[in-house]
Amino acid sequence: MKIDLIVGARPNYMKAAPIYRAMKKFPETFHCRLVHTGQHYDDRMFHIFFKELELPKPDIYLGVGSGLHGEQTGKIMIKYEKAILEDRPDLVLVAGDVNSTVACSLVAVKLHIKAGHIEAGLRSRDWSMPEEINRIVTDNISDYLFTTCREADVNLESEGIPQEKIFFVGNTMIDSLNYYLRRIEEFDTLADFDLESKKFVLVTLHRPSNVDQNSVFKNIFEVLAEIQKKLPVIFPMHPRTKKMLREFGLDTKLKNTPNLKITEPLGYLDFLKLQKEAALVLTDSGGIQEETTVLGVPCLTLRKNTERPITISEGTNELVGSDPEKILDRAISILDGEKKVGKIPELWDGHTAERIVDILRGFRLPRLNRG
Repeated sequence: MKIDLIVGARPNYMKAAPIYRAMKKFPETFHCRLVHTGQHYDDRMFHIFFKELELPKPDIYLGVGSGLHGEQTGKIMIKYEKAILEDRPDLVLVAGDVNSTVACSLVAVKLHIKAGHIEAGLRSRDWSMPEEINRIVTDNISDYLFTTCREADVNLESEGIPQEKIFFVGNTMIDSLNYYLRRIEEFDTLADFDLESKKFVLVTLHRPSNVDQNSVFKNIFEVLAEIQKKLPVIFPMHPRTKKMLREFGLDTKLKNTPNLKITEPLGYLDFLKLQKEAALVLTDSGGIQEETTVLGVPCLTLRKNTERPITISEGTNELVGSDPEKILDRAISILDGEKKVGKIPELWDGHTAERIVDILRGFRLPRLNRG
């Protein structure tokens, strides 16, 4: 069975790596080709992530680069179509909700090749998010929908997707987290940044709703300025966030916030170490909501909604939006000991990739050919 495993943005790497490892255990069943679209590409971080996650050099690198949503999606489709016309797979596996996800699944189904979506069925109900559109389109054209939670199954069924396409398997992001937890014990990440365990706050922000509007970003910065008076704040900064920090002149205020440590983006293992040891995480990322839930670390999500509500109903995550008073009040109360206690969701046990591979092993090759 020839399978193309698609990666395009950094969160895809953590979702794809366990699948790749699991397939490699069955060389008589699977020929897995790793396809990197180049949607997000930083030479230094590319090599760090692939090395840390034990992924080989991609078999195909499309090199599309950044661009507007339509432009980027179109480039991926044009280049990937040429690649699979030359060497046609039986199945295309995509993960998450980035432009690479929807672009490669569209190419597959238009060529009558089966598509599988890892992390299917998540919904924020917010159509202003490009990711929501990507998720819905990908789910509605895919043949195999691998879900992370029961609620995702319900979402898909309510949209008219047949039950036989839906497979509740768990979360491959958590496979990666569990696989590497022991390894990070030897990392000196805290010492590198002069931090102490459970005595610092970790921040990530990259969404346009938070960093592209001067007033919103300024308010969040002021919150961080207050928090750093209580505990050190470490902020590995996304390139677009750093660009807006400079544009809005907020970088000039850093001299007055000595305990706010802004760093370059970090590798997966260093960042995982920081998550595990943080007293609190502030984020607008989807995957970090899941990782903090499993690690039992309090997480405040600076968004009005989330496609991962299980991290709120069962985990340690809380939605606080972008209201500075609400963010600061809840952050301070958590640091003063008023923490939310959560639990690990069903099947977030580190064996999701094995379940996906077992499902695919049960399908005979002719079933993977459309028509």
